[in-house]
Amino acid sequence: MPDPHRDPPLEAQEDAAARAAAGGDSAPDPGAARSLTSDAWHDLRRNPVFLVSSVLILFLILIALWPGLITAQDPLTCRLGRSLDGPSSGHWFGFDTQGCDVYARTVHGARASIAVGVCATLGVALLGTVVGGLAGFFGGFWDSLLSRATDIFFAIPLILGAIVFLSMITLSGIWPVVLVIAVLGWPQIARIARGAVITAKRHDYVEAARALGAGNARLLLRHILPNAIAPVIVMATIMLGTFIALEATLSFLGVGLQPPTVSWGVDISTASDGMQFRNAPHILLYPAAALSICVLAFIMLGDAVRDALDPKLR
Repeated sequence: MPDPHRDPPLEAQEDAAARAAAGGDSAPDPGAARSLTSDAWHDLRRNPVFLVSSVLILFLILIALWPGLITAQDPLTCRLGRSLDGPSSGHWFGFDTQGCDVYARTVHGARASIAVGVCATLGVALLGTVVGGLAGFFGGFWDSLLSRATDIFFAIPLILGAIVFLSMITLSGIWPVVLVIAVLGWPQIARIARGAVITAKRHDYVEAARALGAGNARLLLRHILPNAIAPVIVMATIMLGTFIALEATLSFLGVGLQPPTVSWGVDISTASDGMQFRNAPHILLYPAAALSICVLAFIMLGDAVRDALDPKLR
């Protein structure tokens, strides 16, 4: 039988302390301000930039996962006899230099390009959050050590560093590109996470939880990171579009994805060989347009989320 005089568990004590630090345990006022998350979602649903970018991103993810829904053509089936033929019935975007259907390649190219962007962004966000969060939480020696490591990686130009490392890697596919971007692209996220953690750990509810005996791991994971993750999410969303463009840049330079992988960057690089796009602009226009729309959609989404989550802009 439970003892009514027994102390409540630590989690309940921490929640009570957090409520007290936020202004007490008084009954909630129906007219009180919403939480930051619910308020941000309320604004996002009424933001046309968010709605348009979300629809575009959902459509791009749909064709990346199931390209067969909108094209039955095989992007690797080519007919040299139709090389550089223009758009026609059944082949809306025409044919490239190898006689491959440009429409099919543009649709199927979304998979590799978006996969690189998403996986690289997850890697960058995870690595940057861990490094920046630990530096901001522990401070002192660890802050100095991790901050200097961040500065070293900041000094390496992302594109130049990626070109050098990918030139030395003999493996093909998306994973070498993802790995190089993740290893070189995390410092900006780390600085943002560090600043957000330093700000969050000064709040009264963190001190109250520490006084109740919460350990470092519990403080960081339960109380600090949930209140410091918003700027990281915003920056990661914007960087996702940047990383998709970076993959296309590296593929264009010949060190990123390689044929027979189908991606927008590979197709742009192929269209530029021998300046064939001067006589057949469609081989460059459609993959470049798809890449631009995808990057723009993610940047628009990131801007909308930033405006909704940043209290200074509210």
